[in-house]
Amino acid sequence: MSEPRDVQSEQNETVDPQTDAQTVDAEQVEVVEGETPEEALAGEVVDETAEKIASLEKALAAAEAKVAEQQDSVLRARAEADNARRRADGEVEKARKFALERFAGELLPVIDNLERGLQMADTENEAIKPMVEGVEMTLKSFVSTIEKFGMAPIDPQGEAFNPELHQAMSMQESADHEPNTVMAVMQKGYELNGRLLRPAMVMVSRAPSSGVDTQA
Repeated sequence: MSEPRDVQSEQNETVDPQTDAQTVDAEQVEVVEGETPEEALAGEVVDETAEKIASLEKALAAAEAKVAEQQDSVLRARAEADNARRRADGEVEKARKFALERFAGELLPVIDNLERGLQMADTENEAIKPMVEGVEMTLKSFVSTIEKFGMAPIDPQGEAFNPELHQAMSMQESADHEPNTVMAVMQKGYELNGRLLRPAMVMVSRAPSSGVDTQA
C-alpha cells in the first residue's frame, strides 16, 4: 500500500515546464494593477522597440545631415573650380588678343610715314609714278596684314567727335558742318581687337561766333 502513495506523491511534486516559465516571466515583469502579466510583457517589448526606432531615426537624421554637408562642399568646390577655369580662359584669351599690342604700336609710325609719302608724292610726275604705285601696293598689303591680327584704323572724317576715340587738336568755326563734327583727320587712330591703341588726331568744328559747343 505504501508504493502507490509514493508514486502519487512524485506526480504531485512534478512541475510543468511551461507553467514554470510563465511563472518566471510573470515575476520578471512589473505588473500594473488591472493588467495581466502577458499584457505587461507585451508593453515592455513595445517600449524597447520604440526606443530602438527612435535611436535609428536619430542616427539616420545625423547621416542625412552629414551627406547634405558633403554634397554642399562638393558643389562649392565644383563652383570654385569652374570660376577658376573661366578666369584662366579669360586671361589666356586676353593674352592672345593683346600679346601684339606693343609690337603693333611700333608699326604705326611706319604706316604713318607711308601715308605721308603718298600724300606728298607728285602723282603727275611720270618719272616717279611707278615708285608711287609700289608704295601704294606696299601700304595696302601692310594694312591688310595687320588687320588679320585684329588691328583696325580709326578714320572719323565727317563723323561726330568721340572723346573716347578721338583727340581734338584744334577747333574751327564752320557753317558747313554741325558743331562737334570732325572736319579733318590729321593722323588716323588705331584699335586692336576693340581696345584703343592710338586715338585719331582731328580738327573739330564749332558753331560760328558762338564759342565752343560743349554738347558732345
